[in-house]
Amino acid sequence: MARVVVDVMLKPEILDPQGQAVANALPRLGVSDVASVRIGRRVEIEFEGEADVERAREIADKLLANPVIEDYQVKIEEQAS
Repeated sequence: MARVVVDVMLKPEILDPQGQAVANALPRLGVSDVASVRIGRRVEIEFEGEADVERAREIADKLLANPVIEDYQVKIEEQAS
């Protein structure tokens, strides 16, 4: 099986309230050197046979991401030997 990973993130100009909440909590944990935090999601798609990056891109564009407010990256994940 071949695995393709889709990382979905809000576009930089879109407010990320989850990321902001984490960034605001970090000083309470003693972490003061983080400028900002953005939170996204990772989706793993396993194909039978060869990885189909174009098919994964189509799935991401039509189902996994909202292209109005989100960007995504598609990459093949190398299998550990």
